[in-house]
Amino acid sequence: MSSPLLLLLLLLLLLLLRGPAAGRPPPATATPRLRLAFPELRARHGLRLFQLERSCCYEALLLDEERGRLFVGAKNHLVSLSLDNIGQRERKIYWPAPVEWREECNWAGKDITAECMNFVKILHAYNRTHLYACGTGAFHPTCAFVEVGQHTEDHVFKLDPRRAEDGKGKSPYDPRHTAASVLVGEELYSGVATDLMGRDFTIFRSLGPRPSVRTEQHDSRWLNEPKFVDVFWVPESENPDDDKIYFFFRETAVERQQGLGKTSFTRIGQICRNDVGGQRSLVNKWTTFLKARLVCAVPGADGADTYFDELRDVFLLQTRDKRNPLVYAVFSTSSSVFQGSAVCVYTMADIRRAFLGPFAHKEGPNYQWVPYQARVPYPRPGMCPSKTFGTFSSTKDFPDEVIQFARHHPLMYNPVLPHGQRPLFLQAGVPYTFTCIAVDRVSAADGHYDVLFIGTDVGTVLKVVSVPQERWHGMEELLLEELQVFQDASPIISLQLSSKRQQLYAGSTTAVAQLPLHRCSAYGKACAECCLARDPYCAWDGTACTRYVPSTKRRSRRQDVRNGDPNLLCSEEPRRGRVPQRQLYAVEGSSTFLECVPRSLQARVLWTYQHSPDAPQREVQPDERVVWTERGLLLRSVQRSDAGLYLCRATEHGFTQPLLRLALEVITASRAAAPPAPGAPAPSRTLWYRDFLQLLERPEAACEGPRGGSRAPRTQAGPPARPGEELQAARRRRTRGGPRGPRSASPW
Repeated sequence: MSSPLLLLLLLLLLLLLRGPAAGRPPPATATPRLRLAFPELRARHGLRLFQLERSCCYEALLLDEERGRLFVGAKNHLVSLSLDNIGQRERKIYWPAPVEWREECNWAGKDITAECMNFVKILHAYNRTHLYACGTGAFHPTCAFVEVGQHTEDHVFKLDPRRAEDGKGKSPYDPRHTAASVLVGEELYSGVATDLMGRDFTIFRSLGPRPSVRTEQHDSRWLNEPKFVDVFWVPESENPDDDKIYFFFRETAVERQQGLGKTSFTRIGQICRNDVGGQRSLVNKWTTFLKARLVCAVPGADGADTYFDELRDVFLLQTRDKRNPLVYAVFSTSSSVFQGSAVCVYTMADIRRAFLGPFAHKEGPNYQWVPYQARVPYPRPGMCPSKTFGTFSSTKDFPDEVIQFARHHPLMYNPVLPHGQRPLFLQAGVPYTFTCIAVDRVSAADGHYDVLFIGTDVGTVLKVVSVPQERWHGMEELLLEELQVFQDASPIISLQLSSKRQQLYAGSTTAVAQLPLHRCSAYGKACAECCLARDPYCAWDGTACTRYVPSTKRRSRRQDVRNGDPNLLCSEEPRRGRVPQRQLYAVEGSSTFLECVPRSLQARVLWTYQHSPDAPQREVQPDERVVWTERGLLLRSVQRSDAGLYLCRATEHGFTQPLLRLALEVITASRAAAPPAPGAPAPSRTLWYRDFLQLLERPEAACEGPRGGSRAPRTQAGPPARPGEELQAARRRRTRGGPRGPRSASPW
């Protein structure tokens, strides 16, 4: 091959690898469009809180749309709250552990107040009239039925502790341990530690007419120090005999090479609902249990992928086909070097494909894990006994070779990869970790969008929308909001979402919170601001940014989630009204601050300057005297040439809009230091600059703190004749509407 041709091929390959700039997804940002603090959410956006005295740990949340109630499990309590307002009409059940159990727990060396209590971990709807609840019971797991009545108007909420039953295999002993369970029909499927020391982990079926079944005991090939996260029932076909239960957990990986230390992998495990164990082997043990690795990783350019192996929470988003829900999972890293969190989404088709793939098998001199190549017995291990895929009616009818193969080969060789081969949304280098997730599928004017509500370990909720983009054949993730739900920054440990009432419910160690799914008015008062938000819940109705409701009627509602282009949607709307203008004064040689904060934190601020109204505009460039900050411009050592008209503009998503004009007048130092003329008519006209100088003593105070945070207290410029009296008089003059302008101004 000639050298010119080889060079041409190399150049083409380089261009293909780089790809066109327009075809790449924009880089993800860790900055939300809006960041709303706890006081603002409480005062303006409907945040409500509920907490019990001398209780904590609101971990178990059960949403009942029919009754309009939120059932909550906490320390020593069960609570029924109104879905419309969790602060009203609550009903409580006091359910402590018996005194003798608490004393026995204390004698065993446990903390009498922190551990020897009844922490409610499990809460399920059992039938139309009862719930099923389980708690730790001071290291004596206990369960009971809770009567709630059959109708909405039945104000029944009671539990008879005398009819409580043993909770072993349903609830953990230790309140620090996790448990996962699902109630299907009358059967409870649990992933839990079944002993006091927390070493015997099992996947267990209890209640119901069928026999109790569990995983093989003390076999690391089945479960190896697992931490159960969640469990779901998913139908496989129209035949209920094919139904499967899927467990999500993380565990110490058995396939990790020896000598490299312990490594945590995330797993998805499956069992058949009609599994009753084997006849001669695996008696009362699962015969259909299989597990596969659940991968959430960022592909590396050099082949070294970055893995998020610590599974935190799972949400099952139902679709029109109940057999194929979407699985949203929240992960964090286990590395001490790189810390981050990610959300990955999986399809049931990919999950089923992994369980139909090759089994993992150890062979060779080094006992390496390889795909099993020999004959797999029939019926294939993991298949449910039914008429859909075979002639077996019970797992007890399975041949012995099937049972033995299932005992020794529970692990699949191929992992389950996320949709798109990479995380849907991730954050790195941020001061928080994802803890839980809830997802709402929203109908918008240009399609359906999945909105993610992600809880963190600092008491905040992130609102993220996933937008498909044809330009790069992928998804664009928009971080719309960061909401401080809990003022004490307690970690969010559970989330429940009501699409019917458009409310989100969050549980933490200290309280339960309720807040709306949308705050459309917070985006702004103009069509462009509403459009730029790209929130599927919101649309411009011609006068305000309000809740979008799909309707067959033609209405003047403007929404563009996919592109967010105000130039198309808002072209007929009048441009933003007259740009507000503020007068600003500065003393020559001092410093002054030009404040301009856009509503969106993702907007980029541009400054232009005109020396006079007739002069051309020029862009303000930072230098040793001009300092750019998040809140505006800091001008050091003000000169006479700095006087003029400053225009603040915000640019976002390719759209630019003016926010504020600031007219700066520079006062000479000699004029500012001149004594007042004899017989001056009013102090407000001769002494105003003294107050101004006091405000400019520490101009950096205006730049301190995060956006929207409180500003540092202003200090006095020097000892006045009467301490504080002159400043107070100036402030009184200012509140009476004096003629002078403020030091700085914000467009909102």
